[in-house]
Amino acid sequence: MTASPVAAAPEAGGLSAALLCTALSAAVVGSVGAPLITPVARGMHVSLSAAQWTLTIVLFTGAVAGPVLGRLGSGAYRRATIRGAIAVVTLGGVLTVLPLSFAALLVGRGLQGIGVAVVPLLMSVARAHLPAERSARTIGALSVASTVGIGVGYPVVSLVDQLAGLRAAYGLGLALSVVALVIAWRSLPAEAPGARPRIDVAGAALLAAGTLGVLLVVAEPALWSRVWPALAVLAGAAVVLTAWAAVELRAPSPLVDLRLLSRGPVLRANIAMLVVGCGLYLLFSAFTRFVQTPAGAPYGFALPGVAAGAALIPFSALGFIAGRWLPRCVERFGAGLAYALSVGAAAAAALLFVGADGSLPAVLAATALLGFGVGGVATVMPRLVLAGAPQSETASVLSINQIVRSIGFSGGSALAGLLLASATPAGALWPDEAGYLTAALWALPALGLSIVVLAVRRPASRRTTPGAAP
Repeated sequence: MTASPVAAAPEAGGLSAALLCTALSAAVVGSVGAPLITPVARGMHVSLSAAQWTLTIVLFTGAVAGPVLGRLGSGAYRRATIRGAIAVVTLGGVLTVLPLSFAALLVGRGLQGIGVAVVPLLMSVARAHLPAERSARTIGALSVASTVGIGVGYPVVSLVDQLAGLRAAYGLGLALSVVALVIAWRSLPAEAPGARPRIDVAGAALLAAGTLGVLLVVAEPALWSRVWPALAVLAGAAVVLTAWAAVELRAPSPLVDLRLLSRGPVLRANIAMLVVGCGLYLLFSAFTRFVQTPAGAPYGFALPGVAAGAALIPFSALGFIAGRWLPRCVERFGAGLAYALSVGAAAAAALLFVGADGSLPAVLAATALLGFGVGGVATVMPRLVLAGAPQSETASVLSINQIVRSIGFSGGSALAGLLLASATPAGALWPDEAGYLTAALWALPALGLSIVVLAVRRPASRRTTPGAAP
């Protein structure tokens, strides 16, 4: 049976635009909870740590749904899987808008997290239906859509919340889900007929349990106040994930092909994503918290929610530029150099922030550089992780990379919280300014290590896979 047909040239631009609009909507919906954590705590009378789960649960469901959707949408059922997933996201949006309990809001946000898992499927559509050059550029743009979505979503959602309230802000996410569903229904190409995919239910359950344990440890710094419970949760997660790996290696139709993921290029790319994700989100958390430091602290700019969100516009603008420019850099100089350039921009952002000395323009410039770094990594990473992967495994490989990115981001967020908490004097409301500078410097080893991971190769790998991406 032949592979899915490539879209005709006149239609390729329309398909690229449709995929990008769908991914951008999913990114905004996924990030809509971040600026609403405090309004949720205040409006629904829950603690800030409980309200934080309106964001954490999105990471969890997105991580677990990714491999499942990747297997469901690996061939003939790709279009139906994408449409069904966006329909579930829309249902979640309805639950967030209705004046129900906090538990219902969490369920709705969990369903919205499935939208994060749709992006790898959109990338697999691009790889299967677009000419090679346009496919590579479209996949990079889809990956960087999350960066642009943050900068677009934060200020708009904060403004809607300020003007019309919490439910109206969540209503924006619902509206975007409806738009994405309409686009998916009208624009996604049909797939060649094929066998019905089989889902490894036991593997999915074990992956869910293990991922939840890891996210609990990295996303809940409160667990670290008592070392033994945190270690017990982490050990339990390790045992469950080991069992998951054993099940996957024996399953006739595994949820994830672990043998494929153990190949040199794929393994190095995922390790690099884990490490660099931690460093990038550590910087992002430190920068955004610093600009929102309220009046009365001896540092910061006391930016309110809307202004703090607007401060992320340079972040998205440079991320968008990275997504447009770096594919050309990859074509001329290779993915390895483009990745190093992206990570170097993030390292420069950390150093500029450390030397900003209370200057708002300098902090905004650092935020913009960080946006270039995040956008650049997002653009180049799919090329690195797909090196040598067969087309039939595109969605599965990218879905695992999505899980790794989520865990890395959660780890960076938790590390930022830990470093800033340790820099807060007893009885004080805010950390010392030195805590933010220390957090920025802590990101540098992670950024450098990710480049080293990608650079280390076995000579045999080069001989056996001479066409692999650098």
